[in-house]
Amino acid sequence: MGKRAAQQNRRRRREKRRSPGRLVLPVLALVLVSLGGGAALAHFNGTQSAAAPPPVAVASPDPTTAPPSPEPTPTPKPKPKPVPTAKKTTKPAPKKTTVPQSGAGTFTTAQSTGDAVGSGGSLRRYRVQVEDGVDISAREAAEEIQKILAHPRGWAAHGRGRFQLVSENADFVIRIATPATADQLCLANGMNTHGELNCETTTGVVVNLKRWLLGSPTFAGGPAEYRHLIINHEVGHEIGIRQHMGCPGPGRLAPVMMQQIKGLNGCRSNAYPYDEDGIYITGPVV
Repeated sequence: MGKRAAQQNRRRRREKRRSPGRLVLPVLALVLVSLGGGAALAHFNGTQSAAAPPPVAVASPDPTTAPPSPEPTPTPKPKPKPVPTAKKTTKPAPKKTTVPQSGAGTFTTAQSTGDAVGSGGSLRRYRVQVEDGVDISAREAAEEIQKILAHPRGWAAHGRGRFQLVSENADFVIRIATPATADQLCLANGMNTHGELNCETTTGVVVNLKRWLLGSPTFAGGPAEYRHLIINHEVGHEIGIRQHMGCPGPGRLAPVMMQQIKGLNGCRSNAYPYDEDGIYITGPVV
């Protein structure tokens, strides 16, 4: 072999001898990582790290002892809802009816007409007048009187007469007047009504405004029903029943021809000539 070849052979042998040493550090690093974790590798690289804290031992529960039950959480009671308080309402006092004691003494005639009601007796035409200055419509009063005379328990329904509302050429007049005017009209026919009563005159019927609006303290019904008694009583005189009647007995209906405002004497107040069975309500003549 030449000198040059011998040198190359020696160099190769030296390289073979060195090659295992090159693996020492990587192998050693892997061993340290597997044995000491990150802390050993860090120390090897020249950095100082705090050692990981030792694991904390956890006691195993005793299998024979049940774990304590948690304390029950009290359920909050719902707050009661406030009960709404009803608003107090003040009932308005009934409107007081004011009745004027006197008036103008002149009258307005209702410009109203109607069909004749009734099936027997002679036809009696009437007109309605209201004293001037009184807070009552003559037309409305005429309509109400027309309904009263056509009532199924009234005179016309039982053959005692036929009646027709007209505005002129009447057989008699129904006047609604203040107490003072009513007294004058009634006194002219010899009757003292004392500012309280109605009357029937030679020209027709005079209705005291006080009775028309307020009714009577002896009558069980209201003013609207008492108006039936006023008209039926005075028109009863107009068709020929001249005398008054008394109470037929305790608890019985008072005749419409009884002066019920002066007392019932044990009878029950009543505004109609006939009862619901169509029987005429009568009593002793007084």
